[in-house]
Amino acid sequence: MGPMRTAARVSSQALRNPFFPFASSLPARATAAACEMFANATKRYGKPEFGLPETTTDGETVPIVEEVALERPFGDLLRFRRDSAKVETRNDPKVLLAAPMSGHYATLLRGTAQAMIPEHDVYITDWKDARDIPMSEGEFDLSDYIDYLIEFLRFLAADGERAALMAVCQPGVPCLCAASLMAENNDPARPSALIVMGCPIDARISETEPNRLAKSRPIEWFEQNVIVTVPWPNQGFMRRVYPGFLQLSGFMAMNVDRHVDAHMEHFQHLVAGDGDSAAAHRKFYDEYLAVMDLTAEFYLQTVKKVFQDYALAKGAFMHRDHLVKPVEIRDIALFAIEGEVDDITGLGQSKAALDLCCNLPDDKKQYFMQPKVGHYGIFNGSRWRNHIQPRVRNFVRAHRASVAD
Repeated sequence: MGPMRTAARVSSQALRNPFFPFASSLPARATAAACEMFANATKRYGKPEFGLPETTTDGETVPIVEEVALERPFGDLLRFRRDSAKVETRNDPKVLLAAPMSGHYATLLRGTAQAMIPEHDVYITDWKDARDIPMSEGEFDLSDYIDYLIEFLRFLAADGERAALMAVCQPGVPCLCAASLMAENNDPARPSALIVMGCPIDARISETEPNRLAKSRPIEWFEQNVIVTVPWPNQGFMRRVYPGFLQLSGFMAMNVDRHVDAHMEHFQHLVAGDGDSAAAHRKFYDEYLAVMDLTAEFYLQTVKKVFQDYALAKGAFMHRDHLVKPVEIRDIALFAIEGEVDDITGLGQSKAALDLCCNLPDDKKQYFMQPKVGHYGIFNGSRWRNHIQPRVRNFVRAHRASVAD
């Protein structure tokens, strides 16, 4: 599609050139708009930037410096460091945001991080696109994901304080597994608190369309029909992956009418020369259409263990050769958060974590359901900022703990 995309871009620019005598005519505007729509629909969207240059803490505008605290082959530990000596004296709690590995990049949690940064030392799991990881780095499965979380938590606890762990959507299961394993081993770096937000802890509850799709066919069907090999010249040449565009097409199919309407409106804005509305559309879809490939082994294990076997909910989840036991969690505070109209992770699926951790005292458990909020509204938008995030902030602070505790 590359040559055709280039031709479409050149044509769009030529038709809009003020020296073109018919640039203001309806046919020229419509053709230019169609060319731009084609170019945008076929281009390869790269990883978006977090784009968080500054924040406000104690009334002071503070620069934010993105820095890689720990680099690993399949994902880095990224820190949003507030570059201010005054902020360093606040001794804010550390929070590790576990970003979903479900097709989109960690930038999906931009709004989540932005609301947490003013009062927390925020880190995030910045997962890498599998098509860009050479075969020489080996495989990456669900157990490796858990191991990465444990390694990151140990790194953050090096200064003596246990970090809080926030799981948004898909990472809920591996985060609960990591916490359970660390609790069983009395690991001094175990998280002080675990927040699960819209997570499929027990996907049998309030089944949604993605849940039904995952169990509609045997795992062999998924392996044969949605797993492909990365082509040359990508760095991950020959790696078996689940392509991000397939996951994206599934999400878009759930709301196909809304996306079609949005693109029709975009076309009309381009024809009319409404630059502000067209720019807003581009900004949203540049983020939404930027997807990453997942390693085949991680994707297939997630489908099988989480959405077909319900292994964690049934007490049968194995991390390598070891049974994961949430009952071992006794001092890791647990907060389950859900949206009333979540169509990705049904109501009650996150709350199930509280029942699995039956040996955790009630004063370390909390549940909150945000009315009239869907999946993305749990961790992005005004309700996240005004209603959910303040509760998370208070919960994290109430359960701070050191490695000596």
